[in-house]
Amino acid sequence: MSVKKILTEPNKLLRLISKPVEKVGDEERVLMDDMLDTMYEAPGIGLAAIQIGVPKRIIVIDISKDENKKEPRYFVNPVIKNKNKEKVKYEEGCLSVPDQFAEIERPNTCEVEYLDYDGKKKLLKADGLLAICIQHEIDHLEGILFIDYLSKLKKSMIIKKLSKIRINREIF
Repeated sequence: MSVKKILTEPNKLLRLISKPVEKVGDEERVLMDDMLDTMYEAPGIGLAAIQIGVPKRIIVIDISKDENKKEPRYFVNPVIKNKNKEKVKYEEGCLSVPDQFAEIERPNTCEVEYLDYDGKKKLLKADGLLAICIQHEIDHLEGILFIDYLSKLKKSMIIKKLSKIRINREIF
């Protein structure tokens, strides 16, 4: 298991639509373990494979608050089946959009069908932070970032800020 580099916006790879996984094998499990290590190191609560440059439909999530009691969840080929019509606003951030946060409105519950770490088909009814996180990470699989829900002005300001940070890192 190893920590990978997280891609940051602006990066064309983050806008790719990820490909479905044919079957969950050793290669996918190693990828999920690496993704989890990378997410914990960052630190974050969710990560999509595309964020480390792998265009596969895989996400990992751990919303547990206790540092000593990790509760990782693995989602391969996740598909949202139902979303509640009622929406809530959550302040979202993203490891690919570092140090930027914004209130995003999303359904507060959803059902997601997916394959687990062992390739078994599952259906999960999620609510609250877990539902928000699942929707955020599945957006990544479609090439969508949370800043895409913002006004053009707010989004362009964030991208400009991130571009400046990247240029400064490359110079120094």
